[in-house]
Amino acid sequence: MRARTLLLCAALWAPLIASPPGHLAAHPFAAREISDPQRNVDSILVEKTQEEWIERGQPRPFLDACGWVWGIPSKIILWNRRVNNHHIGVPTEDVLRRYLEANQLEHVKVRINQYAPGKDWRRLRDNRTVGWPYRYTFGAVSVCFEAILPGRLFGGDHYNPYTSTLHLYSDVPALALHEAAHAKDIARRTWPGTYATFLRLPLLEIWPDTIATGDALAYSQNQNDPELERESYSILFPAFGTNMGPLGMPFYAGGVVAGHIAGWTRARYVTEEEPADVAFESEERFEELPLAPLPPADEIDSGVMMTSAIMAEADTTPSAAQVRHSSWTVKK
Repeated sequence: MRARTLLLCAALWAPLIASPPGHLAAHPFAAREISDPQRNVDSILVEKTQEEWIERGQPRPFLDACGWVWGIPSKIILWNRRVNNHHIGVPTEDVLRRYLEANQLEHVKVRINQYAPGKDWRRLRDNRTVGWPYRYTFGAVSVCFEAILPGRLFGGDHYNPYTSTLHLYSDVPALALHEAAHAKDIARRTWPGTYATFLRLPLLEIWPDTIATGDALAYSQNQNDPELERESYSILFPAFGTNMGPLGMPFYAGGVVAGHIAGWTRARYVTEEEPADVAFESEERFEELPLAPLPPADEIDSGVMMTSAIMAEADTTPSAAQVRHSSWTVKK
């Protein structure tokens, strides 16, 4: 029974999200950039964030090795060994930094494989963008949860809207973009605390996750980086399928399997494009080619006169029909 339910879920989801690029615009998983320029952010929070925008945790080989082992299930589910590997490279950090700068998210604190509950408590206090009833209830619970079950050990990339902090434990740029897109979505809301709290309830979180996934896909497409775009499809779609967990294990597994099928299918449509600088270089080379010297003026005039004579002769030469007509007239 469970096997049939799993296959049914995969069959229903895969065709929905695996349509070819020509049909992307009409479907909910299309790449859509969050274009709203509004930013509801406290200026004091921006100033304190910019003092040290991105922080890295100190290397702890044994602790990180334990975290890598603990993250094996997530590596299998998303089929990527860099998920929750607790070793984030500079390229992933650079991709995330460029996204934050491009979208004016200077208020978002980034903690790369770092455990800092004390600093998070201070950011919870300073984040006046979110109302205090949300910060000191749901926000306090979230910080306590992160202190007791630290991501430094258990992993789990996520964005905390109450502290406006992005916690990153995977060396996967697509996952970093997805979490940053959540920050971008919340920053444009008039009531960010209400939006973040109620849309984190089971199944309701599908809506903001759809928005964040679409923005991350749109950004990866605009970067002219086929590898990043392929990775975004391959990992964000099965990650989206995990939202089916509240419906039961068959729906959860079916959503993940369908996500992998759709992601791999979409990734196949991503092609390598010729860099723009190559085309410009060929044009410059063409312009630099030496031009052939023109013939003397008298040769040009004689050539024009000869051409005119030939054309005049062609106009006065009788056609075959005219010859036959003249012959018939004489005989008659």
